[in-house]
Amino acid sequence: MVDTAPDFHAAINQMRAQFGKSPLSQDLIETFVGRGSEHLVRRALAHDHGEIEVEALFPAALAAYQDAYASVNGVLSSIYPGVREGLARLEHAGFKLACVTNKPHRFAVELLRKTELLDAFDLVLGGDSVRQKKPDPEPFHAVCQFFAVAPADVTAIGDSINDVLAARAAGCTSVTVSYGYNHGSDVRQLDTDAIVDSLLEAAVWIEGRHSGTTPAHEAS
Repeated sequence: MVDTAPDFHAAINQMRAQFGKSPLSQDLIETFVGRGSEHLVRRALAHDHGEIEVEALFPAALAAYQDAYASVNGVLSSIYPGVREGLARLEHAGFKLACVTNKPHRFAVELLRKTELLDAFDLVLGGDSVRQKKPDPEPFHAVCQFFAVAPADVTAIGDSINDVLAARAAGCTSVTVSYGYNHGSDVRQLDTDAIVDSLLEAAVWIEGRHSGTTPAHEAS
């Protein structure tokens, strides 16, 4: 929903500066995104260090990153086109909405608040809201339990392999947007049910699926 790469870029390089390391490009940092803050920080450290050094530096580096991210969260981010319209359409159609992210819950809520998206969601799950992050299916199991629905009645909209794997393992339908972060790989290679260019297109696809009409954007 939100292009947060500029925030990650700023926070990671603030952390690296504290450790006397040179800045990394935003394009490189984007390939680290998608599996939570811990993974992001470890990958940023691994650019300069071996596994043993990474683990030794990790606690201090994670704390430095989280402090830096708290100061820039939502400041440099921008909402992708079609997000507000897509959420509004799904709400109007009567769908219940959950935001499921590997970002820590406090950062996710603050970002949604700053972008004025928070009120659209009945539930927000961060990477620390359950025991396991995506690609584990546990976050989507939690969604099903919260809304008291079967996995087959849930559609997970994501932008990476972690979203697709989690949805598949949970038994949910998977819709993937063509933009966002997928570790530098083309999302068209993913085993998803549909690929769309915006959240508004995703909303139209979901409406079509639930009304029994043929979705317009099947993945191939």
